[in-house]
Amino acid sequence: MTQVIKCISPVDGSVYAERPAMPLEAAKDVVARARKAQKAWARRPLEDRVQLVLKGVARLNEMADEVVPELAWQMGRPIRYGGEFKGFNERSNYVADIAASSLAPLVVEDSARFERRIEREPHGVVFVIAPWNYPYMTAINTVAPALMAGNAVIIKHAAQTLLVGERMVRAFVEAGVPEDVFQNIFLDHDTTSALIAAKSFDFVNFTGSVEGGRAIERAAAGTFTPLGLELGGKDPGYVMEDADLDAAVDTLMDGATYNSGQCCCGIERIYVNEKLYDAFVEKSVAWVSNYKLGNPLDQETTLGPMANKRFAATVRAQVADAVSRGARALIDPKLFPADDGGAYLAPQVLVDVDHSMEFMTEETFGPAVGIMKVRSDEEALGLMNDCKYGLTASLWTQDADRAARIGRDLETGTVFMNRADYLDPALCWTGVKETGRGGSLSVIGFHNLTRPKSYHLRKALA
Repeated sequence: MTQVIKCISPVDGSVYAERPAMPLEAAKDVVARARKAQKAWARRPLEDRVQLVLKGVARLNEMADEVVPELAWQMGRPIRYGGEFKGFNERSNYVADIAASSLAPLVVEDSARFERRIEREPHGVVFVIAPWNYPYMTAINTVAPALMAGNAVIIKHAAQTLLVGERMVRAFVEAGVPEDVFQNIFLDHDTTSALIAAKSFDFVNFTGSVEGGRAIERAAAGTFTPLGLELGGKDPGYVMEDADLDAAVDTLMDGATYNSGQCCCGIERIYVNEKLYDAFVEKSVAWVSNYKLGNPLDQETTLGPMANKRFAATVRAQVADAVSRGARALIDPKLFPADDGGAYLAPQVLVDVDHSMEFMTEETFGPAVGIMKVRSDEEALGLMNDCKYGLTASLWTQDADRAARIGRDLETGTVFMNRADYLDPALCWTGVKETGRGGSLSVIGFHNLTRPKSYHLRKALA
């Protein structure tokens, strides 16, 4: 019997969309068509590929009136925020601007006797396994540069955002990208693993959980397929005694709770110098208390449901465990009558927390944050590094040299100063420890989606 993949809407618990999972043999045919089409795609001029990708991006923007409520139904983000088009467009435009320079040959010698150079070649067929939390932006991080570089792309989204890959491919094909060059696919986990194990793909990019990343690595074992993995996170903020207090509160609380806290680089733990601690906590509680939790299709809603009630259950369990160990929850739940014990979850700020609590060490991925008092940079650094993840860290100070000094000792992929929860397409998006490996965007993203080939041409034998 064919498995049916379903998206259960967090808005009302209904089945919003469903698609049959593709059988293995049919999936192999999709890969074969992509492989056949890729060679001709790679032979097209780079500028043609870049422009077709940008036309695909523009076509998706034209679908905004459908995309935004569709996202709300699938994963709960309020329609007032307008989807993901700002970041989606910013990233696409930037990689388009740097495509030619990133993929340009490195010429070592071009003389009468020798021509020596290193060129970048596309891997071939790139498989993108995209998550539900930012399903368009995370996907475009790989899709845009992969297509521009001459790869064919097959995309598979999480069940929670089942329709996103389908819509992306529709937009790009309508814009002129050949239909076999960019394809969407619906797969169950076993078929996904079987395809990877059969070396169907030349590069696999996965964004999701640590356990999901381990499953990808197990499937790829022995195939030598290069992998890009962006996995868990427990990103810290550190507020020093010279920080702009109001700016720190505004940015860090937004980073902790926006998208119902379902951000890979969201702020999940904050360390505040003892001189600012009390004021920071007071202002943070006031800031978070202003949210309106409710139906994401309502323009007045500022905080929607979590994408699935089981995700909310994880947050509730972590908070309850921390409170049982001595933490204090500072947000009055009566402020959020829409909290139904299911997907609709009130935000929370916890104090009197420490690293014996799972809430401060394991990924929460919800609108809840813990705040600890610290006395020195050394104490804060030790706490920030006391974690098995490492995606970003947010430092708040007026002293850039101090931030850079601390940053050099931080075990993280990105160091922010006086900002948080932002992906700069000019910089490599990468992580350390159990956050994953590889990197996307920037010139390094192009290099990860291509392979080097050396040319050593001897022109004259004399």
